[in-house]
Amino acid sequence: MMAGKKPKKMKPSDPVAGCLYVVSTPIGNLEDISLRALRVLKEVDAIACEDTRRTLKLLSHFDISKRLVSYHEHNEITRAPEIVIELEQGAKVALVTDAGTPTISDPGYRLVSLCLRHGIQVVPLPGASALLAAIAAAGMPIEEFVFAGFLPSRPTERRKALRELASEPRTLALYEAPHRLLDTLEDALEILGNRPAVIAREVTKVYEEFVRGHLEDLVASARKRPPRGEMTLLIGPPDGHAPHADDGATAGNAVPLARRVDEIMRELKVDRKAALKQAARERGLTRREAYKQLLITRDE
Repeated sequence: MMAGKKPKKMKPSDPVAGCLYVVSTPIGNLEDISLRALRVLKEVDAIACEDTRRTLKLLSHFDISKRLVSYHEHNEITRAPEIVIELEQGAKVALVTDAGTPTISDPGYRLVSLCLRHGIQVVPLPGASALLAAIAAAGMPIEEFVFAGFLPSRPTERRKALRELASEPRTLALYEAPHRLLDTLEDALEILGNRPAVIAREVTKVYEEFVRGHLEDLVASARKRPPRGEMTLLIGPPDGHAPHADDGATAGNAVPLARRVDEIMRELKVDRKAALKQAARERGLTRREAYKQLLITRDE
């Protein structure tokens, strides 16, 4: 080495031997891929991908040629150890999914977990996310939110999951398949009440669309025009405040449940049953939960 010449320092993001790179890829618009992601994809030894055909299209667009390894939910139990062996032998491997960030409602957790148990470095390369893109443009309270991923596909299990989320005061963020969206919206309306909500459809793609309103509005829209494409569903708190099961009142200056039922009866000229239903929706409660609260309040 020549005197005075310092060795080249490796950048933290440079692919190193025996390292797994968790690489985010575009969710629609190919321009959303990062320069760092492109460089790493060019320099790694192999790319583990959910669908080799989808990934090949992405790589071809950017003139990248690499060995592809199929890694998806049906083979990850056996494929993860195989990839770890390659990494232990010094290979540089990138993990990608069809779109977005691996491990976020996509395969990858088993591989990442196994790498960490074997002392293999795992480096994330952030990028496009349907969840964050939808939240950013939804216009809902997002200081805190709860990401519930995909709800169960079976109706009974889905409704159970929604009931467990009913008392959550923060904005709920969900992914949903288009053929199940209407059922999920109808269940959410019945269980959570008529809360503010947003459907973010095909985010970053040609037919990107945001449908905003309340759950009743979204149900009507989905019935009129069956949705297509990738969906992110955001459900806000009930009219901006959270339910409290202990005193029958909601946060802030909301009145006790029994008093609110009486107010609705006078204002809307409806019977007590209809008023209780409306009050339950306002507070994000099921009718059964609201009725229990009403009985508790009266007993006290």
